Amino acid sequence: MNRHNSPVPPLPARTEAHLRAAQITAPPELAVDAIPPAGFRRFSHVVTLDRRDLDAAAAELFSWQVQRRAGLRVQSSDAVLVVGAVVLLHLGVGRAAVRIPCRVVEVVDEPGLKSFTYATLPGHPERGLEKFALSTADDGRVRFAVSAVSQPATRLAKIGGPLTRAAQDLMTRRYLAALST
Repeated sequence: MNRHNSPVPPLPARTEAHLRAAQITAPPELAVDAIPPAGFRRFSHVVTLDRRDLDAAAAELFSWQVQRRAGLRVQSSDAVLVVGAVVLLHLGVGRAAVRIPCRVVEVVDEPGLKSFTYATLPGHPERGLEKFALSTADDGRVRFAVSAVSQPATRLAKIGGPLTRAAQDLMTRRYLAALST
């Protein structure tokens, strides 16, 4: 098993407790599949994968492999996604790494549809929701969609303007490529 398929490291107990106690920064009325409020950006990108193994792709999705393969360091309260799990993603290395804390707010595990949504927590550069969904296309191949609705939350993300959006788009492309193998 290579490092991108191994279980993610657990969060330190103190960090997990801090993230579990934190309030979600996304507004309660925010929804990934609805028209966003003013100031929020919504997007959805879909790819059809060559693979036809929805359950195997879901096992990878639900064990944080998409985030790992996209280049993020992942620490989670739960090795497999469940509602309420908290995760701390890191982009970059050392002190320059961007901390990306989130809480899983929805998991769907139905025949033909596997998805999860996480919400941002304090310290995340954005404020909003992101959804990762797998479904079976008419031809039997797996469709993978990444959708989000968010707005910059940190000072750096706000002054980044187009660069912040470009970074978000780059990460989305990396997520979408993560299950193509």
